[in-house]
Amino acid sequence: MPCFTKPDLFARLLCMCVTAMALLTAALLPAAAHADGGIQITSVTLEATEEGYQFDADFEITLNHKLENALEKGIVLYFVTELNLVNSRWYWLDERIAQSRVREGLSYYALTRQYRLSRGTLSQNFSTLREALQALSRVRDRPIIASSELRQDVEYTVELRMRLDISALPKPFQVETLGSREWDLSSGLLRWNTKLPMPKLQDNSRP
Repeated sequence: MPCFTKPDLFARLLCMCVTAMALLTAALLPAAAHADGGIQITSVTLEATEEGYQFDADFEITLNHKLENALEKGIVLYFVTELNLVNSRWYWLDERIAQSRVREGLSYYALTRQYRLSRGTLSQNFSTLREALQALSRVRDRPIIASSELRQDVEYTVELRMRLDISALPKPFQVETLGSREWDLSSGLLRWNTKLPMPKLQDNSRP
């Protein structure tokens, strides 16, 4: 679409400059977002099992320079993945009836030049930060623990989030995080309504 209808040289030059600036800004935005770091939810699936329910999720995780430097200094970064099933009630407060909450630690060992991802007593080593973040971003077969009966004919609200656990950092770093956007790493809360799939029946014919 032309910027001006009349053939004006100055107007054309101005139009070209504005277009060039717009293209340059669009090209720089992804790089700036990458430098700032962040977490994005790319997919999530609820599944029924013989024991109940579980979920798979994929994230895109990028660390900024501040968090990468903290890792290199030996600081463990803890990431929490949370999923809640909520029963929305118009007559009272919403009721959380099922949840999954897992905290994983990401660390770097300078002597071996390896990154380690740990969850409880389990751990796995990686040669690069990219490989460690890829493993952290893939959530598979994560069980959902119900506090009350789950029904397939009821529509529940699902809430999913991954975030950096600031409270797990050493005390000096917790003070540094106050009011700092560089330490505020979270996917934000993704909410949607759904009905649960039918549970799988246990096969008693197996020997």
